[in-house]
Amino acid sequence: MGRAFEYRKASKLKRWGAMSKLFPKLGKIITMAAKEGGPDPDMNARLRTAIINAKSENMPKENIEAAIKRATAKDTASMLEVSFEGKAPHGVQLFIECMTDNNTRTVANVKNILTKHGGEMLTKGSLEFMFDRKALFEFALKDDMDLEELEFELIDAGLEEIEAQEGTVFVTGDYTSFGALNSALEEKGIEIIKANLERMPNSPITITQEQQADIDKILEKLEDDEDVQKVFTNIA
Repeated sequence: MGRAFEYRKASKLKRWGAMSKLFPKLGKIITMAAKEGGPDPDMNARLRTAIINAKSENMPKENIEAAIKRATAKDTASMLEVSFEGKAPHGVQLFIECMTDNNTRTVANVKNILTKHGGEMLTKGSLEFMFDRKALFEFALKDDMDLEELEFELIDAGLEEIEAQEGTVFVTGDYTSFGALNSALEEKGIEIIKANLERMPNSPITITQEQQADIDKILEKLEDDEDVQKVFTNIA
């Protein structure tokens, strides 16, 4: 069983709580994608991917359409993608990805959450070498799908790993191959369920249940913040 699948399985169990928190975050991604590349998903690959991911989380169609319309609204603020690196108790490291219209507010909020829970912000670039950034795709395993043949066909697009588990196929590549892999899967008529850029720890650590409870408090506070999109840790 590959590392990518284990990572995604663990991620699914921990990531994102109530839909009331999730949908606004997904909406931000859709709005930003539509603002940068236009409102037509057929002509905007980033928007197409954002919509696929939103649908995979059961985001209603009307929410998706509203997020696209916001991209052309005059009062819609410009969004920035920013990331922060931090240290939590018990040797846990955090890579925090955000989308914000006010970077000053976001920096203050993230720093405050970390400090209040025994953590601290680190200098940008401190953890880059401790995480591998990967492109991950998920799609349904069909009866007529030959994974060995598909693996051979996707190698030129940057495939690193392909595996099937519980009726789902997981494809992994370096983050620089995201666009090429996405296009290659679409050209083969494969319906992508989810497509994301993830950060996987190079040297994952194991902590106790008691220590995990401490870390969960930080993760919950961070993911409650409206500007925080994803939080990655070095926990196994």
